Amino acid sequence: MSAQDWKQYICRACGLIYDEEAGDPDSGLAPGTRFEAIPDDWVCPLCGVTKADFDPYERVVVTAAAVAGQRLPVQGGVVIVGAGLAGWSVAEALRAALPETPITLVSACAGDRYHKPELSLALGKGQTAADLVTETGAAAAGRLGLRLLAHTQMVGLTPALHQLRTTRGQLRYSHLVLAQGASPMLPDSLPASLCWRVNHLQGWSGLQQRLQGGRREVLVIGAGMVGCELAEDLARSGHQVSLLDRQSWPLGQLLPELAGQRLRQSLEAQGVRYLGAVEVASLQQQGAQRLVTLQDGRQLLADEVVAATGLKVASRLVRSAGLAYDNGIVVDADTLQTSAADVFALGDCISIHGRPCRFIEPIARQAQAIARQIAGRGSSGAAHQQPVIRLKTRALPVILHGVPVAGRAWTVLEDREGLLRLQQAPEDGRQPVLLQLGAGQPMRAAA
Repeated sequence: MSAQDWKQYICRACGLIYDEEAGDPDSGLAPGTRFEAIPDDWVCPLCGVTKADFDPYERVVVTAAAVAGQRLPVQGGVVIVGAGLAGWSVAEALRAALPETPITLVSACAGDRYHKPELSLALGKGQTAADLVTETGAAAAGRLGLRLLAHTQMVGLTPALHQLRTTRGQLRYSHLVLAQGASPMLPDSLPASLCWRVNHLQGWSGLQQRLQGGRREVLVIGAGMVGCELAEDLARSGHQVSLLDRQSWPLGQLLPELAGQRLRQSLEAQGVRYLGAVEVASLQQQGAQRLVTLQDGRQLLADEVVAATGLKVASRLVRSAGLAYDNGIVVDADTLQTSAADVFALGDCISIHGRPCRFIEPIARQAQAIARQIAGRGSSGAAHQQPVIRLKTRALPVILHGVPVAGRAWTVLEDREGLLRLQQAPEDGRQPVLLQLGAGQPMRAAA
């Protein structure tokens, strides 16, 4: 059987690609397992959706001349800032829609492609950074026929002149796409030099290398989605883990107490020590370790400290360029256009109706919407929807449909060993908020 006979399928929820040639041995699917032969109860190993949530996937390949030596267009052409999942997704969509349009991708790093959601599962699998890279930036640029400016920063933007300034010079664009993501947000009590932030492959790789060679005492600060996933993964890989948060239970801003305490019990059953309703007063170096002092006076020693305290979008450049900003770059929910003509944005850096949109699920649709606009094909007519929130804690996965309303009562729909389903009453004719913890056929919001 030739390589071209194997097919690939992409998860609509998290972007994971199932390759028939590779299979999914961890889930019992041997290499060479055809998609049609996968049992209907198989779930995505990353986010837990079912086989029905996968679509056929084909990578765009451009057979034009190699990009090496191409001159940057003096004017015209699309410029993309950011080489994460959002940047490469829009590059793929644009190249499929506009096979001959010049595209330049500006990246602060090497631009290597990897699947970001896997970072919170990779330690327990014993993976390295090299294992996670699916395609080098140079190879992806060659395949798509675009110009990659690696290790290059955006330093200024003048939308009226269609002009982007970078550390490697000035670029003119016909259309600009901002996909620079968001950065970890550290409170003043956490010096950046003393704690890890696992928001990209480079940060994760540094932590992974420090943890090699034996059991370590690791303190994770912040029990949101990233903090919970990392704490479980660190414990699974054999480390002693403490998880600290100002809320009394994990995911305290999303989950009611019954669900939050169930998640806490699941984490503790795996060896994670949960410290709730506490805040860090200071973090200091003490010999080879880190000394964490809490506001109540208690002190903790750890070999490594990981900060999972939220994200923020750098606003100085976009504000100085005159772009509307409200918890992120403001975009139209349908077209993803910013307040400036011919400037679009997607991914972690945007906000829609004042809400940040930091989820993997919508990125593919956002990329397609931008490609349609730039190609002059109009709107798809698909309105933005609140993504389904999925916590990838393997012992007790969490699925949340909708946005919970603080203080509103929850109704227990099902509560048995390994499975908890809750519902929050609908508001103003909207669909009810649905919450599931544990294994079982995932709930789906009503159409």
